[in-house]
Amino acid sequence: MFSRGAQKVDKVESIIGGQSEFTGDLSVKGTLQVDGLVKGQIKADSVVLTESAKVKGDIIAHKIVVRGRVEGNLKAEEGVEIMPKGKVIGDVLTNKISVAEGGELNGKVVMSEREAKSAKGEGEIPSP
Repeated sequence: MFSRGAQKVDKVESIIGGQSEFTGDLSVKGTLQVDGLVKGQIKADSVVLTESAKVKGDIIAHKIVVRGRVEGNLKAEEGVEIMPKGKVIGDVLTNKISVAEGGELNGKVVMSEREAKSAKGEGEIPSP
């Protein structure tokens, strides 16, 4: 996931298409690719937001790759990667983070392996 060049993610099992808008909480086994708009919380093994993606809500996953826009908190056990056109407005809880040149992160980051491993749980991002 954190390699230079092409980012490797697991096989995509579910897609929210570019012309789609989903409102409500979404729970997916495997990898979810978002091309459209999601208003609500996302829980999945891995989440990939393409450049056209917009999420207004929290994302909880093992791995999160952001090429689009997120307005919400991110919790990821394995890591968060914000790509050159990615924008996150919210807090991040993870044990690994990568923000590429041109990527934006407006919020606090908590780097904690112990807390990130419990990322599947509910609750606020803890204070450092």
